[in-house]
Amino acid sequence: MNRLSYNKWRIIILGIVLAVIMVVYAAAMYNVQVIAHANAADTGTTSTRYSNVTASRGKILDRNGVELVTSRARYSVTVDRLTVLAQDKPNDVIQGLITAAMSTGTQYNDTFPVTSSGPFEYRANMTENDRDKLDTYFEYFGLEKDISASDLIVWMRGHYGIDTMTNINDARLIIGVRYELESRVITNGAEYVFADDVNLDFITRIRENNYPGVSVVTKWDREYKTDYAAHILGYVGLMNAEEYETYKELDYPMDASVGKEGVEKAFEEYLRGVDGVKATVTDSNGNVVDEYMEKEPQAGGNVFLSIDYYMQKTAEDALAETISSLNAERSQTDEKADGGAVVVKDVNSGETLACASYPTYDLATMQSRYTELVNDPSMPLFNRATQGTYNPGSTFKMVTAFAGLKAGYIDRYTTIYDNGIYTHYRGYQPKCWVYPSNHGYIDVVGALQKSCNYFFYWLSDNMGVDRITEQAENFGFGKKTGIEITESTGTVYSVDYKERVIGEPWYAADTLITAIGQRDLLTPVQLVNYISSIANNGTLYRMTLFNKVMNEDFTKTLVVRQPEVLKTIEGNEGYLSILREGMEAVVSSGTAESILSEYPVKVAAKTGTVESDGRGIDNGIFVCYAPADDPQIAISVVVEHGGHGSSIISVAKALLDYYFNTDHSTALPVENTMQGRGAEITLPNETDDEDYDDYDDYDDYDDYSEDDE
Repeated sequence: MNRLSYNKWRIIILGIVLAVIMVVYAAAMYNVQVIAHANAADTGTTSTRYSNVTASRGKILDRNGVELVTSRARYSVTVDRLTVLAQDKPNDVIQGLITAAMSTGTQYNDTFPVTSSGPFEYRANMTENDRDKLDTYFEYFGLEKDISASDLIVWMRGHYGIDTMTNINDARLIIGVRYELESRVITNGAEYVFADDVNLDFITRIRENNYPGVSVVTKWDREYKTDYAAHILGYVGLMNAEEYETYKELDYPMDASVGKEGVEKAFEEYLRGVDGVKATVTDSNGNVVDEYMEKEPQAGGNVFLSIDYYMQKTAEDALAETISSLNAERSQTDEKADGGAVVVKDVNSGETLACASYPTYDLATMQSRYTELVNDPSMPLFNRATQGTYNPGSTFKMVTAFAGLKAGYIDRYTTIYDNGIYTHYRGYQPKCWVYPSNHGYIDVVGALQKSCNYFFYWLSDNMGVDRITEQAENFGFGKKTGIEITESTGTVYSVDYKERVIGEPWYAADTLITAIGQRDLLTPVQLVNYISSIANNGTLYRMTLFNKVMNEDFTKTLVVRQPEVLKTIEGNEGYLSILREGMEAVVSSGTAESILSEYPVKVAAKTGTVESDGRGIDNGIFVCYAPADDPQIAISVVVEHGGHGSSIISVAKALLDYYFNTDHSTALPVENTMQGRGAEITLPNETDDEDYDDYDDYDDYDDYSEDDE
């Protein structure tokens, strides 16, 4: 055989040998990975643990796609007690986990109330919860409650079988984790979250070492993209027992987070995703041999609100600046403006464009500052826009006028003479705000224009309060507007209400005072809805903060809200046009003339001044809509102890400036940018002309009775 043939046969033989080796190796691998794994499963040497995978909560955006609230992934490390204790050396697993945390700068949860190094003492800053937890531990194991910290460490070291060769300070750290695991069994508590919001280095160390019973779980935190709209947005928190009774029917786990306030709560059904399920397979030693998603999580929907973020910002800034300016002008002995609210809505739908309450707070720090905020006397957590109730003052006079028109007691041209003081009763003789002067001959449009109290005293005294009450309810007073967040119903101050709730009889003076808006209680959202119904000729829409819902990646619209009519104002036979004429006159030559008469867009408005508590500085009220000849938006402003209604027009003017300076036909992209700005118009400077004072004066009439007539 020549050398070439010999080499050829050597190569063939070598190839056969390699092929045999590969077959044997493949068979061995198949046996280990498939047959052995299956046999292990059959004999119970592996176990599968199923865990909940929280779905990402949907985003909250404004009507134009500006992100307001998003979700941020947060990674937590949990420890399963049974798996760890099943190991031959559970303390080594715990010590390895602690070392990994320390080496990566990770803070972990150790609430064992004993100092972390010798000489051991109980921590001086032990909370009441820490004390209760420790006492429960003592009781469970029959330990004396006065046992010293050093004796406790000695007992626990022996109880948990910590090697005597382990450094005492290291033993204390292991004891801290064993205490956390044990306490949760004793108290039937939640799983032990070893560390929360961990960094990537720590996660990598856990993956590399494959600590038995240790898992990395994904949770989601709400991330606030704005400092504004806190009262609208609300917040998310863990369910309480009462909430769980409701949400368990929807398959929420016991440790689920849900919307607690605001639109987070109102639109929970859209924002909450569908949680997934992860399966983790471990061998008899607790090592993870397989992980897979039994059920993929499905992110929540993205909710677009009706509000315009930049209008909301304008509203909050203008409200804060106006209140600050009012207070700066007052002496230290004067009563300060406490707070206020402003609401803007589309008059041709129920959509709320802005809804601001002052003072406000930061959602990002609210939970850490909750006790401070709750105890703050200025009540920053209270949403004055939807929950605050105020006498509407002269802004109520359109209701009284409408009642008189509908009942036939007056028409557009009915004229009376204002004497300055209403002397029909001996015991109670209320004055018009211009007294000792008077308005002379005046009709209903002039009475609205000049805010003549005398005209409305006379009108209400002739037709009676029941007709006023009927029309107040007709305009939606005493009922919720339908806005999705928490709101008050307000109060229609009627004969029945006073007798049934207050327990007092109705006097004629009650009628006169009701007629000028010093008795009914309205929220700012009710005020703006009422003004909208005047502007749009009688349609009362359900108020809303909702625009639409889109799916996770914004490729599909899931829900779109259509305008919903609550009711149509009854008996509107041209009477609302008379009210609109009066409100336009307020701006052209009445109590809002100095600020808005030269405005480039025609505005209709009404000012109001209300005695807040019978003493001190009055509440200021202002309402308006624009354009007067083609209404689009309505605004209500309330400032507690703000003074005259004309003093707070600057808030509404800032919103009018924004709205009529901006091209609202172009929607903004999801990125937080603005496009489609319209060409700016030239706006007039505010003048220093003397404001009209529409102060609704009334005196104490508690001792007055019908017999004084």
